Amino acid sequence: MVANFNASAAKVPYYYQIKIYHLKTPAQEAVVDAYLKNAFIPAAHRAGIQNVGVFKPIAKDTLEQLIYVFIPFKRMDDFLKLNETLTKDAQYLQAGSAYLNAAYNEAPYTRIESTLLKAFSAMPGYAVPNLSLPKSERVYELRSYEAATENLSANKIGMFNDYEVAIFTKLDFNAVFYGQVISGSKMPNLMYMTSFNNKADRDKHWAAFGDDYKKISGLPQYQHNVSKNVTLFLYPADYSDL
Repeated sequence: MVANFNASAAKVPYYYQIKIYHLKTPAQEAVVDAYLKNAFIPAAHRAGIQNVGVFKPIAKDTLEQLIYVFIPFKRMDDFLKLNETLTKDAQYLQAGSAYLNAAYNEAPYTRIESTLLKAFSAMPGYAVPNLSLPKSERVYELRSYEAATENLSANKIGMFNDYEVAIFTKLDFNAVFYGQVISGSKMPNLMYMTSFNNKADRDKHWAAFGDDYKKISGLPQYQHNVSKNVTLFLYPADYSDL
């Protein structure tokens, strides 16, 4: 059993990688699921990465399936060394052989996206949600806030650090992480993830959030700091640590 992580215990901001697997067939999904469950996550644990989150969209797409993998790193160096560590892990190489040694014409995915983030100062570490219902019923909300310029994105991050993270915490949104995108296809950008027991629980929390948010959203210093908001509703894989 992976122990819960206390986000407030972190002194230096974590780095997070979000890998997105794009899949076309159920066979590809089965191979990636088996790889993550039996090879990657156990190897990540051996490498000192305590909690790896694996999530899938609640709304199914008939054209492709997506798998989101959240990987937390205490230091940037841990991110840089992970692949080298994995190549020296015999258990990983054996358990992941079907994925790692797949033929060119039987690839387990169509492509992989990767986004690297740095944790906000208001929550420098991630947290394992304190939820009571089974994973199959939970809703994880992944939000992405793009801005027109780097300065405006920094302004929105400041808004989170000064006010919004405290509101989310007060209302028990069970945030997993907040992070600034430092490398990715959509920049300038920030991302964060909150979690709920189910859709009704999610809607109840956001209704309560509005009252507090109205007090700060109208402040002149925080205008026009989001140009695009993308919201995804995900559920955790049964083998996910989070």
